[in-house]
Amino acid sequence: MLFRSFMFDYIPAVFKEKYAETEEEADRWYTDQANNRRPPELLPRDEVARAINSEVKAGRGTPHGGVYLDVSTRLPADVIKRRLPSMWHQFKELADVDITLEPMEVGPTCHYVMGGVQVDPDTGAAVGVPGLFAAGEVAGGMHGSNRLGGNSLSDLLVFGRRAGVGASQYVQALQGRPAVSESEVSRAVAYADSPFQGDGDENPYALHAELQQMMNDLVGIIRDEAEMNQAIERLVALKARAARICVSGGRAFNTGWHLALDLHNMLQVSEAVAKSAVTRQESRGGHTRNDFPTMDAKWRRVNVLAVWDRSEEHTSELQSRLHLVCRLLLEK
Repeated sequence: MLFRSFMFDYIPAVFKEKYAETEEEADRWYTDQANNRRPPELLPRDEVARAINSEVKAGRGTPHGGVYLDVSTRLPADVIKRRLPSMWHQFKELADVDITLEPMEVGPTCHYVMGGVQVDPDTGAAVGVPGLFAAGEVAGGMHGSNRLGGNSLSDLLVFGRRAGVGASQYVQALQGRPAVSESEVSRAVAYADSPFQGDGDENPYALHAELQQMMNDLVGIIRDEAEMNQAIERLVALKARAARICVSGGRAFNTGWHLALDLHNMLQVSEAVAKSAVTRQESRGGHTRNDFPTMDAKWRRVNVLAVWDRSEEHTSELQSRLHLVCRLLLEK
């Protein structure tokens, strides 16, 4: 099997002085880091992911849409097991691949969501939704355009506590328990039961797999307007099909039913991501576009919000949940 060390073709100018320019120098780094520069395979993960994506789209990837990462020809087996014990164990147990003897197949994927629910930074209260509090990856704004390594745990600890305190203070300040009408309860129950009641022919697992693959292919880590508009069009069809999902069995431990309900949220989030990414015509942090490859100063202080448009009467719960508009909010 022949391999090509393609990462030497993708070293950004800003990193040129810190990374090896030849395979020989890169190999020497393993035993003499003081006098040699790092292999380009150790570039920041977003740079490596973009390079892999470019190779795959150029037709030079593996049959599964990835590339091969080979440490077996670079380090002795005992060193690999000592320095990469969990990686060796995972590949051996899950894929029956011994990375001390053969290459491993890897591929780029979405790593972290920098967007999310718009919240007050001091209390974690969701903007515009009284009683909802969020923290961690579900909440937007903490990490700007790209999360630094290790910051997600700090985010959870600091803002998780703020959200908990905020929720507690909100409840204590209530003058009474909020009332929920019987009609609202009945509507929610009917919506939850709808996958059991219909006579549709759509399978939630098949629809989920199609949505996942489509978003990976068209709204993945490297984006362009044509592909994202194609995804938005396909989401319209997927939403129509989601209304025809049918599940069988009872409520207890019914993962198909759970997925049928979750799919409505997944479709909504997918539409918000795609429309927001089309709107931001630049590359910044974790958002990379082939058609707008550089940062644009005019976008630096602009957030893109996906919101519900409640100005129209909708005929179904699914339509009302997924009718989205995008607007720009200039930071103060």
